[in-house]
Amino acid sequence: MVPILGGLGAALLFTVSVLTSARASRLIGSPASVAWAMTIGLVVALPIAVVAAPAPDFGSGTWAWFLLAGLGNVVGLLLSYAAYRFGAVAVVVTIASTEGAIAATLAVLAGEALAPGTGPILAVIAVGVVITATGSGVGAEGVPITFDRARSAAILAAFSAASFGIGLYSLGRISSLLPTAWAVLPPRVVGVLIVAIPLAAAGRMKLTRAAAPYVIGVGLAEVIGYAFFATGAHVAIAVTAVLATLFAPLSSIAAFILFRERIARRQVAGIGLVVLGVALLAAVQG
Repeated sequence: MVPILGGLGAALLFTVSVLTSARASRLIGSPASVAWAMTIGLVVALPIAVVAAPAPDFGSGTWAWFLLAGLGNVVGLLLSYAAYRFGAVAVVVTIASTEGAIAATLAVLAGEALAPGTGPILAVIAVGVVITATGSGVGAEGVPITFDRARSAAILAAFSAASFGIGLYSLGRISSLLPTAWAVLPPRVVGVLIVAIPLAAAGRMKLTRAAAPYVIGVGLAEVIGYAFFATGAHVAIAVTAVLATLFAPLSSIAAFILFRERIARRQVAGIGLVVLGVALLAAVQG
């Protein structure tokens, strides 16, 4: 039950992160959005980690997993935020959500066992993602999305999924080596070091009044969402990672309502397959 609750909790918070980051990246650009989100997240999470576990053990290769988890998440964010600027949120987020399947595959390759019937269900989810990725439509505020823009957004989303998948798997490994309060820190630490500090030094870490609430939302949602994920992944990385992908259909529905996005009917069918697959996976694992 812990992996299921951890995955679903992460999915809800990641949905908030997707919606707020999509808006922030369109206002101030993807690098600045990532920089502010990671800075805010570090300011919130680091004191909690220090109080909860003042002297964590960073032995047994923990530093390597820490760095990999941080890089995977930060690079994935930079790529997906860039895709949100000219692609439909529903399409970009669904492609990026294959991060869970990638992390689950890595977990299986590393020796983690899955419940019987999980393989075909993962296949259903994969098919749903592929269908969702095919087509264009109307983006935020009714802006048409051309084929070239849709293709570019899909490519960026695919690379972000690979990066996120590596980051999620590494985070799962970190969760078994460090307390949860420290397990959520890698993206924030790496993001501040390789994105925020260089941008600030170059005078390019801009922030507008309109974007401020969104970057704050991203920063908080990322920290809490990864805390849910780390808690579930401590028990089962694969299950938690796949359930966390529920943020894709949730974000698609929210983008339809809040951003007035419109996508093709086959893409709606693809999102439906993803939802069905996630529900079946939860039933099998439960």
